[in-house]
Amino acid sequence: MSKTESRRPVVVVDNVKVTFRLFASGKRISPSTARVKHKGRLREVEALKGISLVAYEGETIGVIGTNGSGKSTLMNAIAGLIAIDSGAVYASSRPSFLGVGAAMIRELTGEKNVILGGLALGMSRTEIREKYDAIVDFAGLRDFIDLPMKTYSSGMVERLKFAIAAAREHDILIIDEALAVGDQDFRRRSEARMRELARNAGSVFLVSHSMKSIMDTCDRAIWLDAGLMKMDGKAVDVCRAYSEYVGAPLDD
Repeated sequence: MSKTESRRPVVVVDNVKVTFRLFASGKRISPSTARVKHKGRLREVEALKGISLVAYEGETIGVIGTNGSGKSTLMNAIAGLIAIDSGAVYASSRPSFLGVGAAMIRELTGEKNVILGGLALGMSRTEIREKYDAIVDFAGLRDFIDLPMKTYSSGMVERLKFAIAAAREHDILIIDEALAVGDQDFRRRSEARMRELARNAGSVFLVSHSMKSIMDTCDRAIWLDAGLMKMDGKAVDVCRAYSEYVGAPLDD
């Protein structure tokens, strides 16, 4: 029995297809616009063309591919944030999504956002109080935590999002480019925390354009290309093949 076969599957993606229907202008059709008559043609874009994979307990999986390859669409499908046209996604628990779209209230202080973010993740107020100092120090925002979030740089906001999400254990955690922010020390601490989360019976997906982050953090990687699974294997092998394909250095 192989190593993966002896572990519990936590996410199963079975032949998932997602098609976006767009107006000629590129705007997606929504319930509010579907009833409006528009001049011009409608386009259909196949974002995912039958993706299948199994993520096992304790795995950290890198997700790579060029812009428009379907990375974010796949992660949104796994998290249940978008509807799929066919196929199925099975998860042992509800995935937690940490990405650029994670909501923070700009008018509130960093302190208030830590509290609200912790509550949104299911933590009790007592648990938030116990972990508050660790969250603030992990993000490196001790001198700014009492200021409104609208005064933060985008990097500071993303560091705080990661620190809040990483403060609790997750069965399934999806991180979209979170390690692209912060200095080398923050990236090192983030990568170490991701490995710890994966070891504690969780599964982590990391979407990144940085091959170095993928190789340093993940033991497995999947490569998407135009909505198709181009490669699935050891992170170093997939990153090397992708790097050769796009003509970019591995340490980029």
